[in-house]
Amino acid sequence: MEIRKVSLVGLGALGVMFGNQLQKTMEKGSFKVVADRERIKRYEEQGIYSNGERCSFEFQADDEGTPVDLAIFAVKYNGLSDAIRSMKHQIGENTMIISTLNGIKSEEVLGEAFGHDKVVYCVAQGMDAVKEGNSLTYKNMGMLVIGEKKMEEPTERILALHGFLNSHGVKCEIENDMYRKMWSKFMLNVGVNQVVSLYGGTYGEIHKEGPSREMMKSAMREVIALSEKEGVNLTEADLEYWMGILATLSPDGKPSMRQDVEARRMSELELFAGTVLELGKKHGVDTPVNREIFDRITEMEKGY
Repeated sequence: MEIRKVSLVGLGALGVMFGNQLQKTMEKGSFKVVADRERIKRYEEQGIYSNGERCSFEFQADDEGTPVDLAIFAVKYNGLSDAIRSMKHQIGENTMIISTLNGIKSEEVLGEAFGHDKVVYCVAQGMDAVKEGNSLTYKNMGMLVIGEKKMEEPTERILALHGFLNSHGVKCEIENDMYRKMWSKFMLNVGVNQVVSLYGGTYGEIHKEGPSREMMKSAMREVIALSEKEGVNLTEADLEYWMGILATLSPDGKPSMRQDVEARRMSELELFAGTVLELGKKHGVDTPVNREIFDRITEMEKGY
């Protein structure tokens, strides 16, 4: 199993960061960014920059194209439906699909659209990318963690994807229980993305002891309680793992949700607190911290 042709949809922070790395290391014509023609024209006129360097992306109009070996979805959850339509010509019988989206839902949605057998579970972690307008800055690229939903040992396609990404400068690790890993990352997002957005700061806001850091941990512990009901069984050890990851991020960095709030765009609140509240209702588990976060950010968004 060899990966020679790759398409990516979504030029947010992760799309630009990982896409630029692949563009620079793959053979010319083998990596393309898929978008509608109007968006492509804007990208070409304005340029897209990563750490001050103009990216030399090759584009593919979304109304044409042929199947690729690997399709990367790097959009926000509220843009996933449009991305699925844009990538319909890129997905073939043997295409692998990965998603860098937050939350615990995108793999299921992509599986329903293209076939669950094509989807490799993926989590992006450890990056501190900030995108403003058409310019991205970052210090830590972080990594992708991949695997089947649950496996005893890596399958052939997981090993192939792992080898491909690492050989092209995208750090990648394999996880045997990706469903649990996704829940663990979801717990992090529920805490960090929402609280930094609410307090109007950067990662530096939750590096220090204080109300925001305590709210973050409390929001994450509500996810731990729900995970037990869902049979995932996260623990305090998972929370402490992420606290260690957070400590390595630039204090000037911002999660994507905070960047949305600053730009007065609708955020992924429904994907984070909304999912927590939905699961809390399902299992009869109180989630007061996420309720407070949901209500306060909803009020902020009403003012846009």
